[in-house]
Amino acid sequence: MSRTLPWIYLTLAVLGAVLPWQANLEFMQSSAAAGFDLAGFIKDANLTAASRSLSRDLLVAASAFSIWIVLEGRRLEVKGWRLTLLACVTVSFACGGPLFLYLRERRLNELAADVSAASCEKSSV
Repeated sequence: MSRTLPWIYLTLAVLGAVLPWQANLEFMQSSAAAGFDLAGFIKDANLTAASRSLSRDLLVAASAFSIWIVLEGRRLEVKGWRLTLLACVTVSFACGGPLFLYLRERRLNELAADVSAASCEKSSV
């Protein structure tokens, strides 16, 4: 298994936290309401056909991926998979999704190492 792939996912998770929140901060600064105006954000996200397309695309993809995170996280016993769902909701899906992929890849590497170790033990006996 690749040892660089987890770090690529982790880099994407950091970018997925920083880049959307830069835009969120811009939105909050330009908004007349103090703080994060959820109604205004949803209104802006549905303002044009292009923004509606991106919003709906993200909603469907994030929903499907979230279901997969739950199933895959449980199946592989990925430590911290629940935190990735929290990150999807509180930070951004662009952060939580790659963060789960990072944790999953680390878990797959652990499992592969365990199989290798068990295989070496059998061959030395």
